[in-house]
Amino acid sequence: MKPTPQDDTLTVLYDGECPLCRREIAHVRNLSQSQPDSGLCFTDISRSDDTTVSSRERQALLARFHVQRADGSRLSGAEAFVAMWSRLPGWRWLARLAKLPGMLVVFEAAYSIFLRVRPTLQRLARHIAPDASSKQIAFPVQSVHMERELRSDHAGETGAVYIYKGLAAVAARRGDTELLAFAHRHGHTEAEHLLRLESWLAPHRRSRLLALWRIAGWLTGALPALFGRGAVYATIASVETFVDHHYQQQIDHLERCADVEGSEDLLALLRACQADERDHRDESAAQAGMTQPWALRAWCALVAAGSSGAVVMARRI
Repeated sequence: MKPTPQDDTLTVLYDGECPLCRREIAHVRNLSQSQPDSGLCFTDISRSDDTTVSSRERQALLARFHVQRADGSRLSGAEAFVAMWSRLPGWRWLARLAKLPGMLVVFEAAYSIFLRVRPTLQRLARHIAPDASSKQIAFPVQSVHMERELRSDHAGETGAVYIYKGLAAVAARRGDTELLAFAHRHGHTEAEHLLRLESWLAPHRRSRLLALWRIAGWLTGALPALFGRGAVYATIASVETFVDHHYQQQIDHLERCADVEGSEDLLALLRACQADERDHRDESAAQAGMTQPWALRAWCALVAAGSSGAVVMARRI
């Protein structure tokens, strides 16, 4: 028997006090509203006045992401994300990918790594936007061109955050304290860039492929870390060289079209981000050295080409 819409309801249980969760859920809500038959509804389980769950149960739900089926059963972690993605336009392909043999284990491992750094990202988010939960954010109006560019910037910074997460995961496993410190220092800067860009781009305007950029970023950081510091530094230098040029194109556009775009604050943000990325590039290039094997040069060229292709996709999707 075909289930009724009520039987097919999937309730997303989220932490309304977490600034990261609020941003993610805002994006998911917008996607679900564009498809009324998604069967998704949302419950903020951080509210202490909700008597449907006990205090102990609430703490367990806050510790990990959960969704609840119509029959009352729950899924958590990667399984919960897959169930939610399967209801969202533009995300179903990721749900299908996660169902391939062994992929759910990979997704769960990535989520476990995120949970370790989640408290740090939450503190950073609250520091940058401490009153974000108490008011409706008014996002600046952008031209179509700059909206697309900002979407690509947001996708790029999302990938950058996960580059350093992938790098940190491998460095920690290998006991490489130098690389681990490098990943934490640079990752903190990229997370700050991401949060600042989110104040310029409404959730429903962001790339629908953020999950892909997270996975690609994590692999871009983790894979070279398996081959040592030289490969890591060369990879980061290649990525940051591309990012520097990408930001410069936008800065040049804003300077040429100041009378149309009219945003000195955005120009200042892009310049600040570019300055940080240049510092990352120069530090990494100095550590990588001038002489690199052909295989590493080929890998760096592939990373640069992939970054360019990702920008094209993020502008459109």
